[in-house]
Amino acid sequence: MKKLIKRYKFFIVLAVINSALVIIYPTIGQKSLNITWRNTLEMLSVLPPIFILLGLLDVWVQRETMIKLMGEKSGFVGVLLAFFLGSAAAGPLYAAFPVAGILLKKGSTFFNVLIFIGAWSTTKIPMLLFEASSMGWVFMISRFIIDIPVIVLIAYITEKFLNEKEKQYIYDNAVE
Repeated sequence: MKKLIKRYKFFIVLAVINSALVIIYPTIGQKSLNITWRNTLEMLSVLPPIFILLGLLDVWVQRETMIKLMGEKSGFVGVLLAFFLGSAAAGPLYAAFPVAGILLKKGSTFFNVLIFIGAWSTTKIPMLLFEASSMGWVFMISRFIIDIPVIVLIAYITEKFLNEKEKQYIYDNAVE
């Protein structure tokens, strides 16, 4: 029972907060329930295709291929591939983390996975096109040019601040 409660603690806390809001402030509580319901439906519409793609990635891409493309000796090619995969991806940022787990499981370096997550969050191609159409090409190109070194810098700093034990913990969780 404790394990079940621990696993669903965020859901339980959200349910308690929503219930309290409905009782204390019915109007706000109803809005909160509506927002929670819409977010749940959005997640349920995004996650199944992501998990299908993850399953295909897990089965179709051999570990040796991933190590060659994004592993320790991949160098600049691994970074470029991580940028491309993150930029070409679709979906909200929370969908990037299961993909990052598979990349780690398949032998990608932690640095390349951080690049992938950074690219997913800031350099998605549809987002760039939207920016170009609404704010202009100069803004879009300027932001893109600034984002690339910042993503690399953040990935580098994050990797350097984590010790080997912490990195191993992350890799072990990805394998589970």
